[in-house]
Amino acid sequence: MSETATVAIIGGGIAGLALALNLEKRGVSCRVFESAPEIKELGVGITLLPHATRELSELGLLDTMKSLAIENLESCFFNRFGQLLYKEPRGKYAGYRFPELGIHRGRLHMALYQAALAAIGPARLVTNRQCVGVEQDDTGVTLSLRETSSGAALAPIRASVAIGCDGINSAVRRQFYPGEKPAFAGINSWRGVTRRKPILTGRSYMRIGSIKTGKIVVYPIIDNVDGEGNQLINWMAEIQSDTVDQNDWNKPGRLEDFLSIYEGWKFDWLDVGALIRAADTILEYPMVDKDPVARWTFGRITLAGDAAHPMYPRGSNGAAQALIDARTLADLLKRHADPAMALKDYESLRLDATAKVVRTNREHPPDFINIRVEELVGDRPYDDLAAYITPDELKALSDQYKRVAGFALEDIR
Repeated sequence: MSETATVAIIGGGIAGLALALNLEKRGVSCRVFESAPEIKELGVGITLLPHATRELSELGLLDTMKSLAIENLESCFFNRFGQLLYKEPRGKYAGYRFPELGIHRGRLHMALYQAALAAIGPARLVTNRQCVGVEQDDTGVTLSLRETSSGAALAPIRASVAIGCDGINSAVRRQFYPGEKPAFAGINSWRGVTRRKPILTGRSYMRIGSIKTGKIVVYPIIDNVDGEGNQLINWMAEIQSDTVDQNDWNKPGRLEDFLSIYEGWKFDWLDVGALIRAADTILEYPMVDKDPVARWTFGRITLAGDAAHPMYPRGSNGAAQALIDARTLADLLKRHADPAMALKDYESLRLDATAKVVRTNREHPPDFINIRVEELVGDRPYDDLAAYITPDELKALSDQYKRVAGFALEDIR
């Protein structure tokens, strides 16, 4: 792109902020328009897999993220009776160059926001700006904006290209796919954080149960959160049913809607019901994504992150794919004199790759080992797991998932 060209980034989430940082690093001018009136530390936990921390390392932010997070040592799979099915080292302990981190999503977002604010300045990173439409012509794009807090119309903004980084409910995407709705397959989830003493190693990522009979994922995201040795433990419960009733977005969760499934899960290493009851915060979410589409790029407008490829919020791949989008797009915008050609090349590199991840999250959930053992053993405790499936077969299942999901050891350089 020419020195006078500007990239308009619509949305200041993980994708939008990472794109701004990548563009600034390459000397490409950009402006970010975020609809929230104020950036706050919201949400619960997220896992940054090695292909995500690789991208953060390239931005010079890995040490910052490590200081805010817990580095995972191992991943453990248990049945709903508390029996260990399989465990493996993770991140650098598994031979990757980069760590696997458990972090509060709000902390991650705030760290990216502060880094982007320092890099491009408050005049080019503005909040309280809702994009209500983007038009384009042969020389650029025009953004129609309004102030989120008041609804007042604002002066239009011109730029060379526009990148929709405005999430699963993207207004930019809706211009091109107006009738589209999220796909819901009968899986609802509840997420919470609980302060308590470390579980297992204190750096263990735990998947317990299966989506068929009730599943919960548990991992720590803040160490010594209260100065008394307690960690902030993130957990997510998932239930699959035949119902078409869909949870709301970020609505406070009600214990009576799901606690009964986990109340009896009392192991010598964790009382799951007590973990849920003691939560500081519980939010409910639907497990939704959208069908992959044929294109993201329309002339001088394209999509990135969840706006481009909304996927099930499991398997820890959404943030990683958004970060990869950002670096790929920034590279191409730096390389091409014609920004529209850069957007087209970006689509050709990322469209099919992310569609594969969306389908993988649907068809091969990350609790694949739990599901497979339940199919082999039945929904009951086992005496000798090796009589049903060998450790090598379990490892092969895990390795296959990493390959399909894009973070096999050989893929992360």
